[in-house]
Amino acid sequence: MNLNALRVFSVVASHGNLQRAAEDLNLSRGAVSQRIKQLEIELGVVLLVRGARGVSLTPEGERCHAAMENALAILDTAFVSIGEDGNRITLHLGSSTATKWLMPRMDAFAAKFPNASLATQVHEQVLARSLGRSEIAIWPGKAHDTNIAHASRRLTDISLIAVCSPDFLRPDWPMGLETLLTLPLLQDAHRRWEKLIHETGYGDTHKLLNFDRSALALDAAIGGHGVAIAPTYMVENDLRSKKLVVVWVDPDPSDDGLYISWSKDHLGQTRIKRIVDWIASEFE
Repeated sequence: MNLNALRVFSVVASHGNLQRAAEDLNLSRGAVSQRIKQLEIELGVVLLVRGARGVSLTPEGERCHAAMENALAILDTAFVSIGEDGNRITLHLGSSTATKWLMPRMDAFAAKFPNASLATQVHEQVLARSLGRSEIAIWPGKAHDTNIAHASRRLTDISLIAVCSPDFLRPDWPMGLETLLTLPLLQDAHRRWEKLIHETGYGDTHKLLNFDRSALALDAAIGGHGVAIAPTYMVENDLRSKKLVVVWVDPDPSDDGLYISWSKDHLGQTRIKRIVDWIASEFE
């Protein structure tokens, strides 16, 4: 099997477009098309259906693409730690969790693990591949990590609260949801304010100010621009420092939680487990 042709196919399948795949691969469109046709001849099946707006995968193409994604993920996991410093720990997490939860604890981490070199990688979605032996991931979800290569534990429930600057002009506490939704609302990509407005019928959407990160919405709240809604763990540092105050607590329990995962294949390193235990203790 021509591995280069498989790689070309995987890029085409991801883009759904021959021209964009060709640009990504630094090849001509004709060369890309030729390699796909050669792969189809070798496999004896049609992988792509070509249309005016791009290409779509046949059922056989879907199977081939899934196999390629799995294979590449296995290679990524196998190679991720090669050549790295043995003291290096990579923590994968969302950008706002990194900004609002991790950054205030960096000094404490350095004091607890002086020989560890911590690297962070922020993501918008859960990693598609398995974690390497020196990697840890923190991510929200409704259940434990189902990857059989991972160990996992629940860090905390995701409880939502609404917060604003102490200097922000607002009605006196306690504040009902109907009153809250009349204030300037700072919304992130989770669009929690919109969901509350839709569910309750309260509020006026013209007072929504949208951000693509929870951390940005919270910083706007600190600046006195309105009320943000976020998980409790993400704002506890700003609450302690009195940069924010709580004006509403979501009374409905959520099934969502924050989870931590790490590779079972960490060569018996106790340090990974010690770091996991320390992170978990910071949520207690």
